Amino acid sequence: MIYALPFPAIDPVLIEIGPLAIRWYALAYIFGLLIGMFYMRAFVAKPPRVMSKRDVDDFLVWATLGVILGGRFGYVLFYNFDAYLANPLAIFKVWEGGMSFHGGLIGVLAATWLFARRRGLNFLAVGDAVAVAAPIGLFLGRLANFINGELFGRVTDVPWGMVFPHGGPLPRHPSQLYEAFLEGLVLFVVLWLCARSERIRRRPGMLGGIFLIGYAMARASVEFVRQPDAHIGFLWAGATMGQLLSLPFLLIGLYLLLRRGREA
Repeated sequence: MIYALPFPAIDPVLIEIGPLAIRWYALAYIFGLLIGMFYMRAFVAKPPRVMSKRDVDDFLVWATLGVILGGRFGYVLFYNFDAYLANPLAIFKVWEGGMSFHGGLIGVLAATWLFARRRGLNFLAVGDAVAVAAPIGLFLGRLANFINGELFGRVTDVPWGMVFPHGGPLPRHPSQLYEAFLEGLVLFVVLWLCARSERIRRRPGMLGGIFLIGYAMARASVEFVRQPDAHIGFLWAGATMGQLLSLPFLLIGLYLLLRRGREA
């Protein structure tokens, strides 16, 4: 006999007023950005004060554009390029879903670089401030994935397996919760502990490197039990797209962690 936990049937739409629907997924982005902004403000208030609180407030717009544009175009390029090439107008139908965290990360990195250059700030130092707040958005985003019943895991016989609405009749790993725990909660605590050290805060790029390494390792690990996209499947040497996309960020993170840079 196969045991499975019941999937909590939470409506992905929190409130629906006529044609207007407020979804948990959208709220995850909104609150992730807002809470992250307040956390960044607390971080930059400590030495070496790499940016002002006003800079953080202004950066929110840049971060929002980076997340949305990068996440969308990353999904188009990495996960479903042929389909969007045949129907380019579908790229703009963001309400139908389809976001890539790796693409969003690239978008935020680009936004951070442009913002830092325009304000005359240290790019790596600003990146550290963004890095310590990023797990907040990851945690909320993965919970929203769980509520939507998407990005579920592979078939399993573990006692906490769940039958997802769109995952067939067999129980699967709740991989969204694994990622929320590792990429969100655990990574947040690790960065919080590291950020308590003024010596680490004064080494631009170190916290960003820790974030990239932590995220890449967490994502690549969960990919071993996460169901790959049906239209992509397994790639080189049995790796998934998520694992292959995490590798460059792991290498960049190692470089940032091991480089010898000047203190801020």
